[in-house]
Formats: sequence, structure tokens, C-alpha cells
Amino acid sequence: MPLSETDRVVESGLSVLLDVNNLQRLSEGLLVTLKVAVLSIALALALGIVIGLIALSPRRIVQIPYRLFLETIRIVPQIVWLFIVFFGLAKLFGWNWSGETVGVVVFGLWGAAEMADLVRAAVASLPTHQTQSAQALALSKAQIYRYVLVPQALRRLIPASINLATRIIKTTPLLVLITVVEVLKVGQQIIETKLLTMPSAALWIYAFIFFIYFAICYPVSLASRRLEEKWNTHDGRVTA
Repeated sequence: MPLSETDRVVESGLSVLLDVNNLQRLSEGLLVTLKVAVLSIALALALGIVIGLIALSPRRIVQIPYRLFLETIRIVPQIVWLFIVFFGLAKLFGWNWSGETVGVVVFGLWGAAEMADLVRAAVASLPTHQTQSAQALALSKAQIYRYVLVPQALRRLIPASINLATRIIKTTPLLVLITVVEVLKVGQQIIETKLLTMPSAALWIYAFIFFIYFAICYPVSLASRRLEEKWNTHDGRVTA
């Protein structure tokens, strides 16, 4: 039985996706995406934890720079920061930064601002009697943080940190705007070469990219929810 026109269009679009060369190119683009995401997450976690702990100090000399950093990074959209750093600062100061490097710096600093606020809030939300009891035992400030506050704050911090990691992953498609050939850019390039001859290729390519992000982010988000529910149940605070 001959295929209908619709079936032929769908089949031709699927053949573009299943082409070995196209799959290889998409895989290479995915590696670029994952590299930027992993490095950005690592920078965000490391820098955010340090800044968040420093931000617990009530001194104005600490709070003013912290609030300035936090609000500047969070208020300005990430896409604007990408343009400022890639097309502005890098050119102004002669930095030979690739789009990938700019992405790691921008996403890492944005993630660090979010992480710092999470750390500060997690530690500050702990009952004050925890600190008072530790002080009564003559523990130093460093020991109080190391043995009392930080271990308890981690339970509240880890699920939120995992969610932050997924948010960073989901922002990586913005890299296409600063010439980075990541998985979305590769998909666009493949679609452009087949746009006139195989218009349904766009559906299959974008659906495949959607599946990639879903396959990466959904299990991570699910693990975050499970951890939060488990620890809330353990603490007698079962969430709805």
C-alpha cells in the first residue's frame, strides 16, 4: 500500500534525525552543553557556599557588597550578562574568552548568587537554641559551624541545590546567542539544511532535543523531591 503524502513527510523528517552523521553532531553538541553545565554548577556550588557563609556576618562591610553582588546578578537577565561579558567586557579588556568560557563564568556567577542565598537562608533558619547550646559547651565559632550548623543545614540545602543545578542546565540553550555550537545550535544547523526539502525535520529534531533535556532534568528533579520528602518525614514535617 503506497504511503500517503503525510506519511512520506513524517518519514522523511524522521530519516533526518536517524541519520548517523546528524546523530553524531547532536551528540557532540550535547557534550558541549554538558561540559558548560557541569563546570558552571561546580563553580556555583563552590563559590556560593563560601559567599553564603561569609554573608552570615551581620557587619555592614560584609552585607553591603553581598547585597550588591546578589541583586546585581539576580536582577539582570542572564542573556544580558552573556552579551555584556562576551561582546563587551571581553573585547574591552582584550580577554580571549570563548563563548563556552563566558557561559561558565556567567552561569557560574548567577548560580553562585542563588547558592549563596540558599546557604545563608538554610543556616539562618536553624533554631537559635542550637547555637546557644553549642556556645554553652564552649565550642568555638568555627566548631559550631562545622559540627552543629552546617550538618543540619545540609538537609535543607541539598534538595534546593539539586533544583538549582537543573535550572543551570536548562539555561544553557542561551549559549546559542554567543556563537557556542551546543546541542540546540547543532539542531538548528541540521534543520536549516533540510528546511525546504524536508520541513518535518524540525519537529523531529526539536522533539529529540526536548527529550534530551527531559531525560537529564526530570530524574534529577525527582531525586530532589524524594530527598526533601524523606528528610521532612524524618523530621516530622511531612509536606503536602
